[in-house]
Amino acid sequence: MTAPRINPSILSADFVNLESELARIASADLVHVDVMDNHFVPNLTFGPPVVERIQQVSPIPLDVHLMITGADAHAPAYAELGAYSVTFHAEAAEDPVALARRLREMGARAGIALKPGTSVARYLELLPEFDQVLVMTVEPGFGGQSFMPETMPKLRELRAARDRLGLDVWLQVDGGVSAETIGVAAEAGADTFVAGSAVYGGVPEDRIAELRAAARDHAH
Repeated sequence: MTAPRINPSILSADFVNLESELARIASADLVHVDVMDNHFVPNLTFGPPVVERIQQVSPIPLDVHLMITGADAHAPAYAELGAYSVTFHAEAAEDPVALARRLREMGARAGIALKPGTSVARYLELLPEFDQVLVMTVEPGFGGQSFMPETMPKLRELRAARDRLGLDVWLQVDGGVSAETIGVAAEAGADTFVAGSAVYGGVPEDRIAELRAAARDHAH
């Protein structure tokens, strides 16, 4: 069994003090960086210049989540900045496989994200093309939303397909992840967990340890 990965989202951090906020989550696995363009989702966060600085000062690798239109054109720039993992939305990419291959060629892990209403069926056989599948457990755009348990069947399908194909694909959840909900996601097959307010709403180091333990207790 893989040890659960906890990737705090800096969407819940103090944007004015990002360097010290990153230092507070040094015990996490990766830092989840939400890039939003106010087009694909109704919110605007940051783009390449800020992500580049985060990359330069972060004590842990970057898990970049692109909630932007035109992913085919824009995603490679984040791999170029040195992001460890770049996840784009299935709904925003014209050729997800070609894009994933390009990201991998550039040295990044390639992830694909699915909104709550997006079916996983057409991506199951494409799993070898990706290093990570992100199942959104809220509608993307804003932090602090409630976890949607109705997205769990997608995770179960993904886990079954991954195990059947013998792949090392990370299964990530993002949205409403807390000490109360993380067990549900771990049980369904998630191994990588994005948490924002659940980490930054307390002492981050303690919260990360709590989330990791709760996920481990329910993992398969």
